[in-house]
Amino acid sequence: MAKITWLASFPKSGNTWMRVFLTNYWRDADTPADINDLEDTPIASARALFDEALGVDSGDLTVEEIDALRPAVYRQFAADLDQMGYEERFCKIHDAYTVLPNGEPFFPPDVTARAIYILRNPLDLAVSYANHMHSTLAEAVKRMSSADHRLAYSRTGLSHQVHQHLLTWSGHVTSWMSVTAFPVHLVRYEDMIADPFSAFAGVVRFIDERAAADGIDEARLEKAIRFSAFEELQRQEKERGFREKMARSESFFRKGKVGTWREKLTDDLVAQIVHDHHQVMQKYGYLTEDGRLVY
Repeated sequence: MAKITWLASFPKSGNTWMRVFLTNYWRDADTPADINDLEDTPIASARALFDEALGVDSGDLTVEEIDALRPAVYRQFAADLDQMGYEERFCKIHDAYTVLPNGEPFFPPDVTARAIYILRNPLDLAVSYANHMHSTLAEAVKRMSSADHRLAYSRTGLSHQVHQHLLTWSGHVTSWMSVTAFPVHLVRYEDMIADPFSAFAGVVRFIDERAAADGIDEARLEKAIRFSAFEELQRQEKERGFREKMARSESFFRKGKVGTWREKLTDDLVAQIVHDHHQVMQKYGYLTEDGRLVY
């Protein structure tokens, strides 16, 4: 049976950047991958994926019925991949790792190979998320602290994605990093910026047994990193647009920098984020034990 590797993250943490890198790495082409052609790494919450896998119109189902069927969607997706000759497929996911009322995980371990979890400083994330959602910074900070936070959630209208359960930012991180049913590899956005070779080399070793055993093809890795540079992504979006950008957002690939929060967040919002998420921030290196901000 083919298996799925989940590319998991809270929104605006670098998931799409990771998808572009993986596409460039696997294709190993002479030109950068098109940001609007990332079919090798589909979005697991896509309504079309749901409808095609089960042969039903999800628009006719309730929120609860969609939830109950999502494990079946991914099992059928894996079965379809198997019939097409795939051994593995990468799927972007923004849901937290949660379970249904009957205790079954939304993302079944029996068709899962592994997960890559992309983590970003919640201070910078808040700024990027506000821009993405076309909201105020205060609204973004509030969403990140809501245990009931969801994407594409509506009982009266349809989105191109089914709804997704995010939990709080801290809850999201903890949910994935507590998984024991399959391997989970953590990569921080800040490390992808500061030392892309080491960060992406760690990802390649995690997903490619040959690279882990025999060593990485450094030229191939460096090319994939170069083809996935933020400047390249911005160039493509400016020239051709990006179909995954929210309609009201100015751009998807906005800045890609570390520390932007220092120019954008008020002291009150910084204090709120630290108050709400200090334990997880300390655990993953964004806050020292004596309360100093690292980035």
